[in-house]
Amino acid sequence: MVEKVAKRVILLTGLPGVGKTTVLIKVVEGLRARGIIVGGMISNEVRENGIRVGFEISDLTPAKRGWLAHVNQRSGPKVGRYRVNLEGLDKIGAEAIDSAIEKCEIVAVDEIGPMELYSHNFKLSAERALESKKFVLAVIHSKSKDPLIAMAKQRSDSELFVVTLADREMLPQELTDYLLQNIQKFHS
Repeated sequence: MVEKVAKRVILLTGLPGVGKTTVLIKVVEGLRARGIIVGGMISNEVRENGIRVGFEISDLTPAKRGWLAHVNQRSGPKVGRYRVNLEGLDKIGAEAIDSAIEKCEIVAVDEIGPMELYSHNFKLSAERALESKKFVLAVIHSKSKDPLIAMAKQRSDSELFVVTLADREMLPQELTDYLLQNIQKFHS
């Protein structure tokens, strides 16, 4: 159940593949259906013949897309079997977050994780979002010890939700309702 005390920063975490991005996307869709302006960035896995080959990054507002990481990328930091596309991360991810801070009511960030944290620009943009007065809905990597993630979790205005198989179906509606209620309070 969502806590009654209003929190401006909602953090989603959980095991890989549990549905964190799906929860975030459903919340974004629910908010947009109610007229709330949501921007930011989302990363989705890309599969070919059933095998994950990389991750695509998308700007939620103008729908720019590019590669976050791919198995065939020749340069960039290596995370597992992928190489991170720092240029795409900066030009799409970091810029999407900065644009959402300026123009949107809610900033969505998927994900603050090992791949994204290789980008200095991304880290600065994510930190600006957390420090802004905007509502933030972010997926964070469950095992990362990065100072940015630690700071996000320790903020007095943040709430951490662990997405599980048991709650991933009901959590999007619960979080959508929670954010709608608190945005209305914020604007009144």
